[in-house]
Amino acid sequence: MANVVITGGSRGIGAAAVRAFRKRGDRVWFLYAKSREKAAALALATGAEAVECDVTDPKAVTEAFAGFGDVDVLILNAGIAHQGLITDVGEEQWHRLFEVNVHGMYRCICAALPGMIRRQAGAIITVASMWGQVGASCEVCYSATKGAVIAMTRALAQELGPSNIRVNCVAPGLISTDMTANLTADDLRELHEATPLGRSGTPEDVAKAMVYLADADFVTGQVLAVNGGFVIT
Repeated sequence: MANVVITGGSRGIGAAAVRAFRKRGDRVWFLYAKSREKAAALALATGAEAVECDVTDPKAVTEAFAGFGDVDVLILNAGIAHQGLITDVGEEQWHRLFEVNVHGMYRCICAALPGMIRRQAGAIITVASMWGQVGASCEVCYSATKGAVIAMTRALAQELGPSNIRVNCVAPGLISTDMTANLTADDLRELHEATPLGRSGTPEDVAKAMVYLADADFVTGQVLAVNGGFVIT
């Protein structure tokens, strides 16, 4: 049984990860910032432990991780998105995306690492996006944050490999979550036509990839694309 911590775990991909790791018998804590009712319902349904923690708050992150003990698997799923021309993205919005998507990840990694290094064991799984791999028009800031996630993953894998800590990334494509709920039927049809597998992915599709990476003892520094073939690099 592993100790698993999942950020952004109250809904979507994070909630699917909570269910997947609990199903196999792991002890799971998940962080959430706003969705208190969904977090409580998920905790009740799965037996996971919900922890209110905004990853943009350094003190809150430190306090949360102090209560977890040794973390075997850290899944960094917390993230936000924004669509719009770069000239319409104000500095506050730009900094907010980096604060959540990149700096929040950094804080959680630094909080979990001392125990992993002491035990010479651990797995870190980051969550990027296919747009972090190739970029997307009207999602420049989001693409930039997810590109940073990929770069951090590859660099950390090299830095932490000698300590037997593996660092990998999942890069989801079009996944049916709250982030895609604003797409029209025509938008979805076009996106499905551009996807070799012809459909949107599910949060469970991504969670399966996370479980694989948690167990893959000789895999590190990799970006596992879960996008139905929409982007092939």
